[in-house]
Amino acid sequence: MKKNILYQLIICVCLSVFQAVSAREVIPFNEGWEFKKGPFPENALKTVRMWDGEWERVSVPHTWNADDMQKEAASFYEGEAYYRKHFVFPETMRGKRVFLRFEGVGACAEVYINGYLAGTHKGAYSAFVCELGPQIKWGKENEIIVKADNMARPDVIPVNHSLFGVYGGIYRPVWLVVTEPCSIVVNDCASAGVYITQKNVSRKSAEVAVKVKIDNATLAPVPLRLENAVYDADGKLVKKHSQTFELTPQGTQSYSSSFKLNNPHLWNGRKDPYLYKVVSRLFEGDKMLDEVVQPLGIRKYEIVAGKGFFLNGEKYPMYGVTRHQDWLGLGSALTNKEHDFDLAAIMDIGATTVRFAHYQQSDYIYSRCDTLGLIIWAEIPFVNRVTGYEWENAHQQMRELIRQSFNHPSIYVWGIHNEVYHPHEYTAALTQSLHDLCKTEDPGRFTAAVNGYGHAEHPVNLNTDIQGMNRYFGWYEKKIQDILPWVEQLEKDYPWQRLMLTEYGADANLDHQTEILGDALNWGKPFYPETFQTKTHEYQWSVIAEHPYIIASYLWNMFDFAVPMWKRGGVSARNLKGLVTFDRKIKKDSYFWYKANWSKEPVLYLTQRRNVDREKKQTSVTVYSNIGVPVVYLNGKKLEGMRQGYTSVHYVWDKVILEEGRNSVKAVVRIGNKEYTDEIEWIYDGERGRAADTYVNEQEHAGW
Repeated sequence: MKKNILYQLIICVCLSVFQAVSAREVIPFNEGWEFKKGPFPENALKTVRMWDGEWERVSVPHTWNADDMQKEAASFYEGEAYYRKHFVFPETMRGKRVFLRFEGVGACAEVYINGYLAGTHKGAYSAFVCELGPQIKWGKENEIIVKADNMARPDVIPVNHSLFGVYGGIYRPVWLVVTEPCSIVVNDCASAGVYITQKNVSRKSAEVAVKVKIDNATLAPVPLRLENAVYDADGKLVKKHSQTFELTPQGTQSYSSSFKLNNPHLWNGRKDPYLYKVVSRLFEGDKMLDEVVQPLGIRKYEIVAGKGFFLNGEKYPMYGVTRHQDWLGLGSALTNKEHDFDLAAIMDIGATTVRFAHYQQSDYIYSRCDTLGLIIWAEIPFVNRVTGYEWENAHQQMRELIRQSFNHPSIYVWGIHNEVYHPHEYTAALTQSLHDLCKTEDPGRFTAAVNGYGHAEHPVNLNTDIQGMNRYFGWYEKKIQDILPWVEQLEKDYPWQRLMLTEYGADANLDHQTEILGDALNWGKPFYPETFQTKTHEYQWSVIAEHPYIIASYLWNMFDFAVPMWKRGGVSARNLKGLVTFDRKIKKDSYFWYKANWSKEPVLYLTQRRNVDREKKQTSVTVYSNIGVPVVYLNGKKLEGMRQGYTSVHYVWDKVILEEGRNSVKAVVRIGNKEYTDEIEWIYDGERGRAADTYVNEQEHAGW
């Protein structure tokens, strides 16, 4: 109790300091929470004061599913839990507007202050705001209670936990936002209240418009001045516009400024992610009432069917990965440290674009993509199943995604749905309506929807600007090589279609290794060898790279992630299609395949380093090298007979004969005085090898 009182005193002092230096205060509100998980009887809120001594002290971000949703298939708690926090709002805040901004609560939330309902929200992935209003007890202790519920329900997307788990809890940060009665709006779908658009972008000029939404919580009109200013990356003022008006208290009102920038410094992806900033300031006389700062990356996105993606008039390579947000042992309750780690891996592999699937992700990670130059796809969790009851919530979450993420220059497309089908007429109508909503809210960006079938004429297709298709040739259907006739047929039949390959790949359990591979693997069997994943990516990327008809491709997935309803590949509750393991500790062979093909960083990598116990005496050695032709040694003897593989970084030595016992394989590339090396060890057991040969003969006779 003494610690809690001391904490409140410190907060009060800090709030007084912030009050003196800033009109708008944005204060972390993540410490000092208490937590209790259900199940509960009905009307549990009425009995919360009886739970004293039964609460667990936690810090936000927090989830109650970090363990159970990741270990045993279909064995996790979904339902209600409560969070409680006691807080003293200082007298210095009296007369202000006080909001709580939640970046993410899984999945449905109710927020109470001193027993009164302050707000509700449906959806685990978008931010929301609650104004605390007249229920605050100034200078006294206030009780804030948040009810979180991650029970799947038919009217809130996603409607199930089938493709990924919806972690319960206040799993993203919470902020206390304090403004003057007249301010740039805080509660416009929890957006910044500032909307920046651009058109006619070239290296010679660009037209930028800034719309600011303002509201007045007093009972009378107030004379105000709004100033919008553009600053360059060094903080130098580029343009400024001021306007005066009388703001009435009736609803939110919008005011705009327009700028023409000559010879703008363009935001140019990873090569040059240059950012201006837009500062919007609201004044009453000489007193600044509010200030909001937003990024401005001046760029032009174009997509030409059959030719590719263009950034600022130049063709831009779309080397794409997908990312789920959860981590082993943490679930979705991540800090910026985990987000930065994931982005560092994505940058390291050489990716230029990211599909953040299948839901709105942290605003921090979108902001980092702005500064890193990653071009990104943001989407809502309309995924996997349709119930007929999600229409309203899908529109709500789409509107929230757009308004909250509007000013991120890295975002080029709004994703509307992923693999939703029956009933076809309803799904198509909902997709069309969401597309129309996107074009009303943000006509300057593309829309996309994703289908798991490979034909363009599917009944729910062609309702968005971009048609995405998820194809797992060799894994869920047909053979690895069938990707080639598939894309060639689409090129022929639908040359006008803007197509993206939005998922492809195969699972890989690092404990499963074999040299004995066909061209298809039955995913329903428990054996998920890493070597099959590698084979899939080697061939399929080579096809993608040669077909600009595939405007962008997004391999599935950058990291393994939790699927709490699955038990596949020898691991419960796991999707193993990542290029990196769930704990982020091991990069699979496929990771280095893409790094060698995409990255400018030097790569020299021998594959099958975990496939130590060899099944064949006569085998193959594969090296990825983007720094030149490697020389390979087996047990100190140089190998001959190298052939070029699928791409210019792919080198293969066939008919390599192993010795009984341990074998050392070493790859070397010399560039001037610098030598790059990679070395692995294999073990060959003749008896095991003969058994493998028998198995291969049997499988070949059976036609795999």
